[in-house]
Amino acid sequence: MENVLVAGATGTTGKMIVDLLKESQYFEPVAMVRTEDQKAQFESRNIKTVLADLEEDVTSAFNNIDKVVFAAGSGGKKVVEVDQNGAKKMIDAASNNNVNKFVMLSSRGADAPDKADDLKDYLWAKHNADEHLKKSQLNYTIVRPGALNNEKATDHIIITKKLEQDGEVSRADVAQVLTRVLHDDTANKTIFEMLQGDTLIGKALENTDHL
Repeated sequence: MENVLVAGATGTTGKMIVDLLKESQYFEPVAMVRTEDQKAQFESRNIKTVLADLEEDVTSAFNNIDKVVFAAGSGGKKVVEVDQNGAKKMIDAASNNNVNKFVMLSSRGADAPDKADDLKDYLWAKHNADEHLKKSQLNYTIVRPGALNNEKATDHIIITKKLEQDGEVSRADVAQVLTRVLHDDTANKTIFEMLQGDTLIGKALENTDHL
């Protein structure tokens, strides 16, 4: 079992990721939380927690960590402090602790934030975080979904390097993808965009190494 540190574990998508990892026979989730009172929701279910704040030093969170999922977000309030610099801190700490894989929840538009009509500050923050990860020595997967919704999982998506159409995808399906790309044989040093589609998630991910 590999220990997977989940940044953003208390968020909507983050909680889904932790739940999926808890059910996995390959991974053990370690929920990263900011405050002591956030621990109980995980520890009551025998899920490991670690206390760290993305605006502070995060190195203490990396004891015995094999892989990382970064699913944290400031909700637009502190995009530079959290979405950009917090992510960079996690990447640097992961590099210094020989983490095997870093999975980044990014966003469509992060490849070209200067072309965005709205959310430009957010997309620049995500862009800068993604670039920092690409330049690191880490193995990584950067996942860029379209607009997130709270619908039930469909288990069907479309994945490609650059999508031509707009659309949505459920957080549940995104969480599935983020946990599946943690495997050593899936989507290594790869960036892809995703929306709800017609292809089963497992089938869609088979082709990601060729993007």
